[in-house]
Amino acid sequence: MNSSQPVPMSRPTRRALLGAGSALGLLAVAGLPARPAFAQDAAQPAPATAPAAPAATPAAPQQVPFSFDTLSAQMQTEAKGDPVAPAKASDAFLSELTYDTYRLIRFDPAKAVFATIKDTQFELQAFHLGWLFKEPVQMFSVADGQASPMNFSTDDFIYEREARKIVPEHAPLPGVAGFRLHSPINRPDVMDELVAFQGASYFRALGRGSAYGLSARGLALNTGLSVAEEFPRFTRFWIETPQPGANTITVYAAMNSASLTGAYRFVISPGESTSMEVTARLFIRADIPQLGVAPLTSMFLYGPRNRADFDDYRPKVHDSDGLAISQADGDQIWRPLQNPGTLASSYFAETAPRSFGLYQRDRDFDHYQDPAAHYERRPSARVSPMGDWGKGMIRLVEIPSKLEVNDNIVAFWVPEAPAKAGDALEFAYRLDWGDLPPDTSDARAHISETRAGTGGVSGVENTKGTRKFVIDFKGGEIANLPADAGDKIEVVSNAGKGKIVTQTLSKVEQDGVWRLVLDVSADGTSPVELSAHLSGYGRKLSETWLYQWNRS
Repeated sequence: MNSSQPVPMSRPTRRALLGAGSALGLLAVAGLPARPAFAQDAAQPAPATAPAAPAATPAAPQQVPFSFDTLSAQMQTEAKGDPVAPAKASDAFLSELTYDTYRLIRFDPAKAVFATIKDTQFELQAFHLGWLFKEPVQMFSVADGQASPMNFSTDDFIYEREARKIVPEHAPLPGVAGFRLHSPINRPDVMDELVAFQGASYFRALGRGSAYGLSARGLALNTGLSVAEEFPRFTRFWIETPQPGANTITVYAAMNSASLTGAYRFVISPGESTSMEVTARLFIRADIPQLGVAPLTSMFLYGPRNRADFDDYRPKVHDSDGLAISQADGDQIWRPLQNPGTLASSYFAETAPRSFGLYQRDRDFDHYQDPAAHYERRPSARVSPMGDWGKGMIRLVEIPSKLEVNDNIVAFWVPEAPAKAGDALEFAYRLDWGDLPPDTSDARAHISETRAGTGGVSGVENTKGTRKFVIDFKGGEIANLPADAGDKIEVVSNAGKGKIVTQTLSKVEQDGVWRLVLDVSADGTSPVELSAHLSGYGRKLSETWLYQWNRS
């Protein structure tokens, strides 16, 4: 059962800056202001007035032995020392880059790393330093157990218009702001963007046909608590040189934060859904009030539950529509997301859950009507623990928002045992990105939509303080039952701190769904925790619907 309480918190906003063609650039960072998306213009030759810098003669790469175990040992040693503040890029021209000039910079595709490997399925492009990204990230390639630094200069980027007047030619860069990997996930002859790492420990990925939406983070520390949230940062990355024709690539990352250090490994496999096998080894410096493992961050502005709050021609605006939990015994929970009036949290106590994730179930363009954002193509993301995570809880934080540029949804795992100074922890999980539709072979129906509105009967004046919830169950064994079989289906429902006034179940023949309608009343003093599922013929016939209604 979940519970709720309002808590004070501060959090970042995020923006996605759209690059040229089908490639998407990513900016996900704390404190990022809301600015419109843009399209990159074609590159022009650098003018003679651009500041000059002496041609850099790169030093021979210094190879050092590298493995995940040696990285883990290094981070464990670093955790025993005091935290080190991130270095800032001191180059004068980088400090001159504003939002407007930063957006005129893009990596030169002709300089993509790994592009010269025969039959390669992966290429790497870096993100430029500057504007909000002032802390250099170091990059290394790994081959045959040896790591070599990736050195980037202004020769690796294309600078347009005003940016060409600021950035010198041939200038070495002290690092980059992150990177993205490309792979032919949609067409064999096109290197599509696959995954991007940029900003703190944020990263995003795409499945086949996807467009960027929700993000993941390495960790979420103290999210939604009264203490300040802490944002760990990936400071260094190592990428294994892909073998010719290989369909997987491995990325390693070093994490640093005031309260911990970490060593991460991502084994990335693109496809219909892109999978990442993630291993996180954490070394705790200081007691952490709340350790959030495998966090997902998304946006829900409005939909059929709060459509009246937004004067917009689009029926829905959201990157994700619900939190799905697969419990240890195979039971499924579906919790539709909301944009609450006040900050809200829900807690789902679990022992060794099979998976949890933020999903975009509705894939119909007509239900969004946004030909630019294409919300129907936003990927779902599912976290599947590898090994027994034991006892803990999945926490869902929902933050009030008036703008679709703000990520206002966070979901993560909180272990039952607190993270204490000196602890060494390891978490392994699989992270899948893509459409991730419900399993049509499952005998249980899934929830395809949740709608809400004023309670009571249409056309008459009704008693205030009631809310109507309409839940559609689709698929499973009940899909083939006739409409008159409703008396053999039991509705198992509950309204904690509220009252279910009326309840009806009927079949919507044209859609092949069974529709449950609940009228719920509450006094408004506490959030109402609603639950419902269908049962009959001696077994459970649907996943469980959960919802939190804040009447106030």
